[in-house]
Amino acid sequence: MTTDITSGTNIFTNKVALVAGGSRGIGAAVVRRLARDGATVAFTYASSPKPAQELAESIVAAGGRALAIQADSADAAAVQAAVAETVKAFGGLDILVNNAGILLRGTVDEFSQEDFDRMLAVNVRPVFVAAKAAVPHMKEGGRIITIGSVVANRTAFPGASVYGMTKSAVAGLVRGLALDLAPRGITVNNVQPGPTATDMTPADGPHVDMIKALVPLGRLGKDDEIAGMVAYLASPEAGFVTGASLSIDGGYLA
Repeated sequence: MTTDITSGTNIFTNKVALVAGGSRGIGAAVVRRLARDGATVAFTYASSPKPAQELAESIVAAGGRALAIQADSADAAAVQAAVAETVKAFGGLDILVNNAGILLRGTVDEFSQEDFDRMLAVNVRPVFVAAKAAVPHMKEGGRIITIGSVVANRTAFPGASVYGMTKSAVAGLVRGLALDLAPRGITVNNVQPGPTATDMTPADGPHVDMIKALVPLGRLGKDDEIAGMVAYLASPEAGFVTGASLSIDGGYLA
């Protein structure tokens, strides 16, 4: 996909962002939006380097600055190294977006402990690890934003208990981090998408009609819509918003 950064607002000029899990879906939409609005953007990917490089190259070709970094979010050392590489390449870090996540389904009687540990390692621990690594490089006005999920409030389907738990844990962690970092002028917020057309919930998937029936607006969300919420929270306009979990869900939780 071609990235058009000519129509942005430039509100993030001279800002450096790192998006964990930024090569596809919501993460890639966030990368494109921040770049469009003037940010220099590094992003991580766990595998499949080709789409990651293509995304970075499209931003550079349009006049922006971008860097794709291979890092498995389940590997704490790799997460720390991605922060360090971003700072080394671009001279600082102003915006951290934690987007990496996996969804493994199964009812409690069939869900393995290995899968339980894997979900925590990918969905929860990196939020803490990345924030801890990023904060020493952030100045007043820094932004930390996590992509959670409305399943923190409403699981809706059997087999998603552990996924819902990880997203509830993220929401709680964000509230605590917001208090820890408020004296430094760094805000921390959580974006909770509802059903959104991504790899996890394909627009042509077998259960999409059932999912749409739970959304009052009658459709799946778009990754660009989620990216818009992230851009707001990263902007100066959101300077008084911290510790919040903001749902963008077409009325799913209404």
